[in-house]
Amino acid sequence: MKCVLSRRQFLKATAVAGAATTWQLTPADVLGGTGSTAPSDRVTLGVIGLGIQGIGDMRAFLGIPEVKVVAVCDVHATQRAAGKQVVDTFYGNSDCAAYNDFRELIARKDIDAVQITAPDHWHPLIAIEAARHGKHMYQEKPMGWSVRAARAVERAVRDNGVVFQFGTQQRSDGRFRLACELVRNGRIGRLQTILVGVPGSVSSCPIQPVEPVPKELDYDLWLGPAPMAPYCYQRCRPYTQKDGWSVWYGISDYCMGMIGNWGVHHLDIAQWANASELSGPVEIEGTAEFPKGLLTDCAVSWQVENRYANGVTLIHMDNATSSKHPLQKGGHGHGVMLIGTEGWVHVDREKLDAHPAALIGSKIGPDEIHLFKSDNHGANFIGAVKGRNKPAAPIDVAVRTDTLCNLQLIAATLRRKLRWNPEAERFPDDPTANAMLDRPMRAPWTL
Repeated sequence: MKCVLSRRQFLKATAVAGAATTWQLTPADVLGGTGSTAPSDRVTLGVIGLGIQGIGDMRAFLGIPEVKVVAVCDVHATQRAAGKQVVDTFYGNSDCAAYNDFRELIARKDIDAVQITAPDHWHPLIAIEAARHGKHMYQEKPMGWSVRAARAVERAVRDNGVVFQFGTQQRSDGRFRLACELVRNGRIGRLQTILVGVPGSVSSCPIQPVEPVPKELDYDLWLGPAPMAPYCYQRCRPYTQKDGWSVWYGISDYCMGMIGNWGVHHLDIAQWANASELSGPVEIEGTAEFPKGLLTDCAVSWQVENRYANGVTLIHMDNATSSKHPLQKGGHGHGVMLIGTEGWVHVDREKLDAHPAALIGSKIGPDEIHLFKSDNHGANFIGAVKGRNKPAAPIDVAVRTDTLCNLQLIAATLRRKLRWNPEAERFPDDPTANAMLDRPMRAPWTL
């Protein structure tokens, strides 16, 4: 009973997600271990989670001369060995340490920062542990699996004075920055509607027979705070060339599904364009299709409308639904469509489109709004660790974007109109919806 994506599904998923592991490097960046940065000036980095995203992010950090990767960690022995081999091959030695338990890596006093690329349900606990030990962190999205968990990470980051960079790397892409600047400077008139399209959850996997836990996997630690569940290969396997994308992305015990895991990228840009990245909508309403009777149970299609106090409506959809929306312009589906009273701008990871077309080549004047500029998400993080600059995707913005993702899922699950107070971060007089802002953790794990 294999769970295999069609070739078309796999190519779509990897094309859009693959960009998340490739940062633009300048010629000086590719010097790697032979760069001019003195060893004593390098940021020592530990990498936690060595799936396709983890290895991709780690390779990008290896390409930054100011970084020295000194340790890797994964509960899959094969993944752990593969990560160590990548590092050792890059540096031409066998010095990279390898750990099964992230706590052992984080406890090392010689590590300055950590890359957190474990499965989503682990993000908040690893981040909090890292902050408590004074480690700066580059954390892949999403923040976690609840609003309460994201806020707990924010408190830990602030209380311990560490640098946090969220893995929403579109903040370091000039196309997305220009699109937001065009909107923020009124080039399309008054912003009215934002359409966001992202891939639906990428796999539909039948319930699997129970299998013995392989010796190479610490299954209890893989589950961590998630509910106990019988082991099967598909439940927690990493990405493989044979089987494609990891199935756990579509299992709600470990992930919000693509409504949040992918949605976080474009929702972040929508918030940036709307100048609401430190706030949120005041009303949310939506529906979704959730698979039944399968191992994978995350939403495969959805449409959620978010209304903001400034009158803007943000409509978040899966790509197929987005491409058919009557307000969609220029044949687009995937990406961020920003519609104003005098034109529109569309942006995704491949191109910037606009009407009038002349907007694409226009310049932002010196007296206009200029948004924070970063052209390399990893190098920006290292610069922040060294005190040269601020992070492009800091903790306060990360939490607000992550909260918006949770609101999409809550509204689509309850299938009714919800009022939201972005200041109090509560649903007024709605105990059912408020209960969904948190979720229990399996003992002994706790926030």
